[in-house]
Amino acid sequence: MYVIVGLGNPGRKYENTKHNMGFLTVDAFAEKHGIKVNRIKHKGLVGEGFISGKKVLLVKPQTYMNLSGQCVREIVAYYGIEPEELMVIYDDVDIPMGAIRIRKKGSAGTHNGMRSIIYDLQFDNFPRLRMGIGKENRSEMVDFVLSGFAADEKDKIKAAIDNSVAALDAWLDKGIDIAMGEYNTKKEPKKKKLQTEVSDGTQIQEDKEHDTI
Repeated sequence: MYVIVGLGNPGRKYENTKHNMGFLTVDAFAEKHGIKVNRIKHKGLVGEGFISGKKVLLVKPQTYMNLSGQCVREIVAYYGIEPEELMVIYDDVDIPMGAIRIRKKGSAGTHNGMRSIIYDLQFDNFPRLRMGIGKENRSEMVDFVLSGFAADEKDKIKAAIDNSVAALDAWLDKGIDIAMGEYNTKKEPKKKKLQTEVSDGTQIQEDKEHDTI
């Protein structure tokens, strides 16, 4: 069995907030495949179906974000899930708004939901899909992640959810390497100041695209 966990907070007040990108993506993925995520089990809302010939369990933990690991630990233990069969979807302030990144493993970074999962599982070598909600100013972080989407952000968020749904299909059908290659958003090239000497010996600076990837 494959398990796809979308992180978020239960309750109507959190439904369309940045911290609920995992929930929103699981909802979109479930709708595409005709799966109802409406049964309470292992401290989460769950739904089962078959996708690309694989049995898949969709999960929305109902423990609130900081205790997401309790739900995921119970499911992994109950079904005997291997690390590579688990995919966790969550928002990430370190990624630009609308971008998505899939990784095979890694640390939790600053995300409390992922910290809880890794703490409870005692391993971090499972795939994850990070959805960008980029924030440059890290003050008032709680207010930011629990806020809704501005009008000029909604198109980016819809595109990110659509791309994430397609990436999940690719993961189940073709494997994680293909999913990463096809759907990881490429980083924007940074501008680097380069000094150029003009004919009179004066040093000037010019902007030039510099690919840092």
